Amino acid sequence: MMAISLTPRQVRPRLEGRFGTPLYLYAVRCFSTQDLLPFDAPEGALAIAEEQRHGRGRRGRTWQASSGTSLLFSLCLRPQVETIRLSSLTPVAAEAIAAAITTVTGAETTVKDPNDVLLAGRKVAGTIAEASLGRVTLGVGVNVGQGAGELPEHPVFPATSLALELGAAPDRVELLVQILRCLENHYERWLAEVAT
Repeated sequence: MMAISLTPRQVRPRLEGRFGTPLYLYAVRCFSTQDLLPFDAPEGALAIAEEQRHGRGRRGRTWQASSGTSLLFSLCLRPQVETIRLSSLTPVAAEAIAAAITTVTGAETTVKDPNDVLLAGRKVAGTIAEASLGRVTLGVGVNVGQGAGELPEHPVFPATSLALELGAAPDRVELLVQILRCLENHYERWLAEVAT
């Protein structure tokens, strides 16, 4: 089955909340979605790519994905909190992604601290938060439709995709909308907690 593209025309009408607007950028392929957002992008700005050649992960690892198989996006956040508290944002984002995957698919997910989302004990998603001058660029990658031959051959941690574990890939637009909704809710709670 052909994956529905994540073009603005497909995504914009289904977005809710403030994440994903007012700025929405789309690339067919890129080096990393972390490089797509302009530095002056407002909070909630979203950059999505269909294919990523050298996405950044923790400890210098990379996240690659061929066209139409994944959710690959970066979100601009501008939390008004002390820099020392920013490290606690990464696990909050991972929990939000895990919750969204469970909501859309019904599958039980877990978080491998601080940033990996697991399904059946294998990595299905990850996030990275890069902070600079009051801005956090939150990068997210979710393996949605990959077959076994499209996953890394020798990953640091065993990888999987939603399609491999569930027998079919969910609608990527629906998954994106749910992840953004969960991210916004978790982020607002996190802001309230770190402000106290």
